[in-house]
Order: sequence, then structure tokens, then C-alpha cells
Amino acid sequence: MTQLPTLAAPPADVVPRLVVAISSRALFDFEEENRMFDTQADDAAYMRLQFERLEQPARDGVAAPLVRKLLAFNAGCDEHRRRVEVVILSRNDPVSGLRVFRSARQAGLAIDRGVFTRGRSPMRYLAPLKANLFLSANEADVRDALAAGFPAAKVYPASRAAAQSHPDEIRIAFDGDAVLFSDEAEAIYKAGGLHRFIEHEVQHVARPLPEGPFAPLLRALHALQAAARSTDGAPPMRIRTALVTARSAPAHERAIRTLMDWNVGVDEALFLGGLDKGPFLREFEPDFFFDDQTRHCDSAAAHAPTGHVVSGIANLLPPPLAD
Repeated sequence: MTQLPTLAAPPADVVPRLVVAISSRALFDFEEENRMFDTQADDAAYMRLQFERLEQPARDGVAAPLVRKLLAFNAGCDEHRRRVEVVILSRNDPVSGLRVFRSARQAGLAIDRGVFTRGRSPMRYLAPLKANLFLSANEADVRDALAAGFPAAKVYPASRAAAQSHPDEIRIAFDGDAVLFSDEAEAIYKAGGLHRFIEHEVQHVARPLPEGPFAPLLRALHALQAAARSTDGAPPMRIRTALVTARSAPAHERAIRTLMDWNVGVDEALFLGGLDKGPFLREFEPDFFFDDQTRHCDSAAAHAPTGHVVSGIANLLPPPLAD
């Protein structure tokens, strides 16, 4: 009897260090097609339009430059040792998904996995994907993902494109409270005002802030950077992070002490004391900025790709109307 060959076990590190799940509208500019979808009783016309445009490459969406840079971390890695994986996670139908994959290939983006749910929430697939980040234009999906414990943000499709002046560096900026940190301190500010907020932060300066929804992503980015540095030669990309917060002294100290307690850091920290964040982000030139408040997102989107972290006290949904 012929002996069947024994299959070699996959490498222990087959799971990528960083998994980004992204909707088709976050990766590509499908705003024209989406307007058709929103005006139709069903998705048949939308599907037909996407199939007719199969050979027409979609333009980059707001997150495409970030995805392109993240995938550069895979340079020289075989398929089992990729440091980054990007997966399409979309409410699109499978037929429209043909154009998504075709556009990704035409754009030179090495994306080979996708989930298309034809109008249903794709959020339940984040867990088996082990996603470190979910970017979508659908607010309900983002809320569901955050509630399930995944870093997620609603992208602003009309955000200004990322600057091209740092081709070898990924720049990501984070708000503090309700993004990297929990909304504990923000709730105190809303309830008691600035004086009570500062009093509380000074009193608890040595107690680390609880983690916010994007703390796991900051850790994952540090792990990615460390893995790239451990290889021979210069890493294909560097990661530069910034904390851009409305905090000011003396409330700044608790934020820095918290990052030290987590054994992670940021390269830049901007304690703006309520100043408009947009002009500062214009100077930092992030590939993406994450904030929980729409007024900061609106300001930031004029200067950089922006994601709204729809969580915390600033984003509580109003109670349902009584019958």
C-alpha cells in the first residue's frame, strides 16, 4: 500500500501580528455607487453597476494609503510569516466583491481574504479573524464592533488624503480619553466641569487610567515595530505615533504615567488644552487619526484621514421613545 506523505505542520507563527479588517468603502472610493444603493429599493441596480465596472479600477478610499504602508511590512515574508494581513469585511454582496478584489489587485494591494454579507452586519466575523482594527463607513457596524471589544472607527470618506511626505513611515495619531484610555475621566469632566476633572486627575495621578478601545491597537503596533526591528537589515516601514489630546497640565501627567505602566509609549504627545486639533494634525501629517468626538473629527478630516471612535460618554445613543 502506498504511504501517503506526511504534511508538515505549519509554522507556529502563522497568525499575523496585525490583522486589519476593512470595509470596501473605507478602502476604495465607492461613494458614487453608494449613492445609487441608498436610492434603490433593493441592491440589484447596485450589483449590476459594480459588475459593469469590473474592469474599471476603483479610486483609493480614505484608508488605502494606510493599508498600502501596512502591507509593506510583509516585504520579504512568505505567506505563513506575514506580519500584517488586511481582510475585506463588507456589507457588499459577493458579486460586487468581484470588483473589490479586482481593484485591490490593480492597485497592487496584496489582499486575498474577504467576507461579503450582502447587507447584513459582518461584525460577527471579527472574532475568527482575530482582528486588531476594524475600519468601516457604517456607524452601526462600528458601534457593534466596539461593544464586542474590537478597536473600530467610522471612517470619514471625504477626509483629506494622507500626506505623501513620509513614504517610509506610518504615522498614527490617537486621542486620549475614550480612545486610548477609558472615558472615566471624560465622564467626570462632563459631570463636574474642568475644575473637578483636574482635581480628580491630580488626586489619582499614580493610578493608571483604565484601557480604552484603542489600547490594544497601540500595543499591536508596538509589537509590529519590534518584530520588524528584530530582522536583519532596516525595516521596510517605521511607525510613529502621537497622542493628541485636549488634556493640559497638570492632567497630562496621569496620561503619561498610564502609558509607562502599560510599557508602551508614543513618539509625540500634544496636550492642547482645548485648542483646535486640526492645525496640529496638519503639521504631524498622520496616515490616520482616531478621536471619539465629532467636532474633533470634523476639524481633523480637513487635514488628514480620520476615524470616529463611536464609543464612550460622548457617543451615547438617546434612549428610545416611549410607546
